[in-house]
Amino acid sequence: MPAPRRTALAALTSTLLLTAPLLTACGGSSAAADDKAVTVYSADGLKGEHGDGWYDRVFKDFERQTGIKVKYVEGGSGEMVQRAVRERNNPQADVLITLPPFIQQAAGKGLLQKYAPKGSEHVAGADKAADGTWTAVVNNYFGFVYNKKELPRAPKTWQELLDARYKNKIQYSTPGVAGDGTAVLIKAMHDFGGKQPALDYLGRLQANNVGPSASTGKLAPKVDKGELLVANGDVQMNFAQSTTMPNLGLWFPAGRDGKPTTFALPYAAGLVTKAPHGGNGRKLLDFLLDRAAQRQVSEIGGGFSARTDVKATDAKALALARLMDGVEVFEPDWTDIDKNLTAYVDAWKSATGS
Repeated sequence: MPAPRRTALAALTSTLLLTAPLLTACGGSSAAADDKAVTVYSADGLKGEHGDGWYDRVFKDFERQTGIKVKYVEGGSGEMVQRAVRERNNPQADVLITLPPFIQQAAGKGLLQKYAPKGSEHVAGADKAADGTWTAVVNNYFGFVYNKKELPRAPKTWQELLDARYKNKIQYSTPGVAGDGTAVLIKAMHDFGGKQPALDYLGRLQANNVGPSASTGKLAPKVDKGELLVANGDVQMNFAQSTTMPNLGLWFPAGRDGKPTTFALPYAAGLVTKAPHGGNGRKLLDFLLDRAAQRQVSEIGGGFSARTDVKATDAKALALARLMDGVEVFEPDWTDIDKNLTAYVDAWKSATGS
């Protein structure tokens, strides 16, 4: 399996209503810090459909050990960042967790304060911000899903998806709104060798595309039921979903050389600027990177530990290794993507008529 190579991520933050003096980057009022609550804004994918996801387990353990109640809000990565932006003057969240490139976006907008959680010293340098505003808590990769019952084999190339059999049977989440949807555009630009060839292809694919979706997590159930044949996703979320969705298969479109490719899409977490319960937010971030929680990432969450010193050997970890075997992992230019994301999304809208 290729070594997980992570990079700058994109941000998804939010802000919380302050009922006591504001917390600063260095701390806050004792009243706010003592409140037994912490609010998390997160990209979807780590909470189980039936209360059996990684978030479900670690939040329950955190609440039991600390007495701090976790209040959880999820949505698309871009959606969560925009919510945080709207709440900038009245913060509602303590912790923001999102996929690239939105975690960088959140940091660039000043939505995250510096905090290095305990255990983050064991997270690879590419998987955390140089300025300490965020760190990966679960490693992950971009991918697609297909219906194993309806299709004799997984598609191999992008070009196959232009076939008439996929008419109204393909859907991918919206670039600029969902992290995985933005990843479709990023991977297409890599695989087709540039922005314009990728946009030309996505414009043609629109003839088979059902339409926009703010959330990637809603697509896999449609694929499993046969309402769709192919949709985008990510390895962690879709692998976890496949345990209860028997028709769901994972695959990676091939690049120009015919080899399947992907790139890292870690769930990255940061402490929200002026978080109402910043002390509790720090405790939760420490807990998410604790060795015990990280050992559960594959077995419960279907993902990859963010800590390089945690090596899972459970059956799911071994299955994930087999899934990634032979898949080339490339590293996007996150600096360029962060700088030009709006222009790329606008160009995608123009090319697809979305």
